[in-house]
Amino acid sequence: MMRTIEVKNGVKCFGEQQVLRDVSIQCASGHIYGIVGHNGSGKTVLFKCICGFMNLDEGEIIIDGTKRSKKGAILTGAGIIIEEPSFLKNASGQRNLDILYRIKHGKDTAHLKNIMEKVGLSPDSKKKVGNYSMGMKQRLAIAQAIMENQEILILDEPMNGLDHKGVEEMRELFLNLKKEGKLILLASHNREDIDILCDEVYEMEMGELKRIKNK
Repeated sequence: MMRTIEVKNGVKCFGEQQVLRDVSIQCASGHIYGIVGHNGSGKTVLFKCICGFMNLDEGEIIIDGTKRSKKGAILTGAGIIIEEPSFLKNASGQRNLDILYRIKHGKDTAHLKNIMEKVGLSPDSKKKVGNYSMGMKQRLAIAQAIMENQEILILDEPMNGLDHKGVEEMRELFLNLKKEGKLILLASHNREDIDILCDEVYEMEMGELKRIKNK
């Protein structure tokens, strides 16, 4: 199914501070869109507005051709990484995924084992998430984002905490997901990640979004 996301002239303010300034972007299935920018430039706020966690003050967000209402609605059919996920620290990685997966689906141990292996984690490990390294937590967050085979992935700094091997593995994973027809919107401080992965690249500076690369 073709999915589309469009932001038209988006404005978001916190008090007198304008965090998003007339932001526009169009995204479609089968592509990876990259956004670069310094901390505080507005990338995460844009992602939160797209996901429905915040509402724009002005402008429109159009999902699959339908304008989102003023009250907003959570983006459906999406795997999301924004900030650090809240996992149960005293449970294993697989146990965490199992609990979350069962909210909408039945038990599927084989599927979750496959997902964990896909992100480079051992599904049979009894290690508690509270004892995970930062890189392992990031791999688990990616596993959570992809485990329901969502058509849209919104990934804010998905490479955080990963070593060189982990970064290469996740790059390969995201490129394979793109080949499957996923719509991927990705923010990263690492220009190499962006250059390797993204079909279109945008730079966010002082709340303004400008396209700087188009394959």
